Amino acid sequence: MNYLTKKTFKIFWQHSLVYKWALLIMVMAIIIASLGSIVAPIFYKEFFDLLAGDLNDVDQATALKWVLFKIFLVYFGSWIFWRISTFISSYFQSHGMVDLANSAFAYLHKHSTSFFNNNFVGSLVKKVNRFSRAFEVISDLLFWDLLPTFVNVFLVIVILWKRNIFLGLGILAWTTIYLLINYYFSLYKLKYDTQRAQLNSKVTGLLADTITNHLNVKLFTAYNRERGLFKIINSQYQKLQQFTWDLGNYFEAAQALLMIALELGVMYYAISLWQKGTISLGDFVLIQTYLVSIIMRLWNFGRIIRKYYEAMADAEEMTEILEMSHEIVDSKNAQALQIAGGHIEFKEVNFSYNQTREIVSNFNLEIKPKEKIALVGPSGAGKSTIINLLLRNYDISSGKILIDDQKIINVTQESLWQNIALVNQDPVLFHRTLKENISYGQPQANDDEIIQAAKLAHAHDFIESFSDKYGTYVGERGVKLSGGERQRIAIARAILKNAPILVLDEATSSLDSESEELIQDALANLMKDKTVIVIAHRLSTIMKMDRIVVLEEGKIIEQGSHQELLTKKNGLYKKLWKKQVGGFIA
Repeated sequence: MNYLTKKTFKIFWQHSLVYKWALLIMVMAIIIASLGSIVAPIFYKEFFDLLAGDLNDVDQATALKWVLFKIFLVYFGSWIFWRISTFISSYFQSHGMVDLANSAFAYLHKHSTSFFNNNFVGSLVKKVNRFSRAFEVISDLLFWDLLPTFVNVFLVIVILWKRNIFLGLGILAWTTIYLLINYYFSLYKLKYDTQRAQLNSKVTGLLADTITNHLNVKLFTAYNRERGLFKIINSQYQKLQQFTWDLGNYFEAAQALLMIALELGVMYYAISLWQKGTISLGDFVLIQTYLVSIIMRLWNFGRIIRKYYEAMADAEEMTEILEMSHEIVDSKNAQALQIAGGHIEFKEVNFSYNQTREIVSNFNLEIKPKEKIALVGPSGAGKSTIINLLLRNYDISSGKILIDDQKIINVTQESLWQNIALVNQDPVLFHRTLKENISYGQPQANDDEIIQAAKLAHAHDFIESFSDKYGTYVGERGVKLSGGERQRIAIARAILKNAPILVLDEATSSLDSESEELIQDALANLMKDKTVIVIAHRLSTIMKMDRIVVLEEGKIIEQGSHQELLTKKNGLYKKLWKKQVGGFIA
């Protein structure tokens, strides 16, 4: 058993212990219910021995009816305990699955931005679903298949051992060999099941990626190319799946021969015992019933083990994520960020992606309380990286970032994000109502506050044009809205959040000239009494900033007001301004 399998089982077991009394009662009920299939054949043996006896008709009929009544009591008692176990199982499994999904959700969302950048959304969703589903599958296998099987086989061996030691020894030896062969075959097959699960995730990830980018597939005439790539990966999955299924078919053929040998061998030996007068006619019925029971139970044993490991292989993909340490974590004894004025300092900050590509080098920047600054520069200059470091989407390699003299690494991430409102270039909305999206940063806001925020963002009018107004669902990622409408909803969301630090990352880039004019008023109101950082390529939108900071290759090369920077003879800002004023964007 590899590490991930052990860890997965441990996680499942820990979640099961939350409902230990339900688990205990369910197990005891299943064991007692399973006794019915063991005890009933004993009475059937008595029944057939009576039929072969010399009692008179009246006594024989009475005795036979009494035996049938005892069989009824056994089956009825078994039925009661099966029903108890099924209802408790429903409670236990449904709660366990929900708890596991909740745990996976909670841990997954604590991973860093880089983690989500490196994983397909569809693949992650499937891993979470498989994880909780695997718990249900494994619980069914353990409690409804394996537990009754072991109870049944163990008691059959004990009972037949008492009838004849060699009968018991023979079945014990055969069962041991059979189980060992099944176990090691399942381990051999496990590596292929794991590969199959990984390849299935790859197929799902590719499918999700192409669906998300369906417009690009059309516009870049990549339909045939993407279809070909999907066909290749799907074909690889099909071949591996067929191979694992064929392995199972070969083994089932072999185990069928083993079971034929068991039944004929035991019955052949029973004939010799009957000839010696050791066993009766009823014993033949007892032995045959038990053999059929063992064969029925153990026939599925190999499939149960293989299904168990398949479910484990499915669950292990999520376990691997749960075992992966969070890249960005709160420091020990982290305190909530306390904002006095919104004073931000970057001191000798260095940052590299994957420790190979240096983005920010010895970066120093002070933003005074309630100061409005703009970050400008060519693509790749490090503007968005500075924002990501401030938000702790990534941790700096060295140096420190402070807000009101508090190192952001020493405050809780939740409190940091609570005090910063971000409106970025491509705002993503939830597939929820407009009301829910606007109030996302302030869920306690009332309707009047939501409407007021929408009005300030000049979103109220277009919202009112929808038939469901603020109850309109916006589609996945806000796809039902235009780019400008999404941007205004994001601005309304930031207005309502009313955080003391505001970050605008190309916040007006998706707007047409008319919409941009409306938004500028909203942004002016939004920026009042706040520390503001604006990233913009369109320099006309930042002319009124208190200070403009010009970046190049992760370093500050110029800073000052718009007018001051235009006076610099060979300044980068002046060159960028001339290009834009000249009619094209750098």
